[in-house]
Amino acid sequence: MEKTIKQLIEDLNNDDEFVQEEALGLLEFRSEESLDPLIEVLSTKGTNKNIKMSSAKLLGIIGDEKAIDPLIATLKDNNKLVRREASTALSRMGDKAVDPLIAILDDDDWRVRGAAAWALGKIGDKNAIGPLKSLLDDDSGFVRTGAKFALDNIEE
Repeated sequence: MEKTIKQLIEDLNNDDEFVQEEALGLLEFRSEESLDPLIEVLSTKGTNKNIKMSSAKLLGIIGDEKAIDPLIATLKDNNKLVRREASTALSRMGDKAVDPLIAILDDDDWRVRGAAAWALGKIGDKNAIGPLKSLLDDDSGFVRTGAKFALDNIEE
């Protein structure tokens, strides 16, 4: 019996590592039909952090630009591991994510600014140099460090 997308998403929090890995693989394989449910998981209040982390990871692997805005919104999640996975997923989106990430470098939330800087550093697009330089004097050490990493990576 084939599992539904909803069942596979629930399996992302299974205690058995092999069940989790199988769910990840099947959701990636069925990416066209799993895209919207994975995006929905990110914004659903009360969703388990493991499910959110795995959903963000899968969205980064799938690479559909429809996931960029929901991933950016996830940078405000209360859980730092979820935020980190969303940032990593955005960095996997490549050029498609550059402009949306640059646009949030002035967000009020230091976590969002920092995550965007780190993601831009991993993407390595030269268009981010100017906006990243403006973060070198940010009040947050996390943001300054992310901007320095990004600039060092881009300017190599």
